[in-house]
Amino acid sequence: MRRADRLFQILQILRRQRAPVTAAALAEELETSKRTVYRDVADLLAQRVPIRGEAGAGYVLERGFDMPPLMLTPDEIEVAVLGAQWVAHRGDPALRRAAQDLIAKIAATVPERLRPFVLEPATGTPPVWDQAPDALDLAQVRASIRAGTKIALRYRDEAGRESERVVWPVIVGYLEATRMLMAWCELREDFRSFRTDRVVAATFLKERYGEKPSVLRARWRKTLPSRGAPPARAVPAKDRAADG
Repeated sequence: MRRADRLFQILQILRRQRAPVTAAALAEELETSKRTVYRDVADLLAQRVPIRGEAGAGYVLERGFDMPPLMLTPDEIEVAVLGAQWVAHRGDPALRRAAQDLIAKIAATVPERLRPFVLEPATGTPPVWDQAPDALDLAQVRASIRAGTKIALRYRDEAGRESERVVWPVIVGYLEATRMLMAWCELREDFRSFRTDRVVAATFLKERYGEKPSVLRARWRKTLPSRGAPPARAVPAKDRAADG
């Protein structure tokens, strides 16, 4: 690896990690020696790159450091294009357009030698057949998630029974052929998931739910099973009848 590429990669590694990264960890990922890492970090510091830390303790890149835009490796380009392709096939209309625009912007911005990685990628995602139609404006849902506002839903479960509830939206999950809204349900006083194609009607309220969206999201994440943990407790039948 060229020295310039190695310096850039050190910045990338530090940028994606919140905790200090040791010289040993950097050396392992870069497939080089710790002595080379020490020398490279010293060179970056000499160029006034705001790296905190010292040998043996780990390094942290200070927040606010700007790197040149779209200095992407071929693998990073393929990752970005693959992800955009997935969204272009499975996202709602607004995200599909955004994914197509993203691919076009990457192709227009990267150097000519890297353009084939965008226009003729070695990876791809197939289109989705029989995708369930949305009965919910997901662009408005995402706006409610960011604003921390409530949504009033009329929802039909798989048995055709309808219920009305007010929810605090957390996140939209994109599955192969369906999309799910994860939310805190005031009716059940718990987190629930709702298939967007089973929503009969939705009213986007201006009322906020009283806590920060990031706090609500953190509470929801704590309910997710960790790796190696037993599956979460099944929802009782009386609740399943009204939920998706």
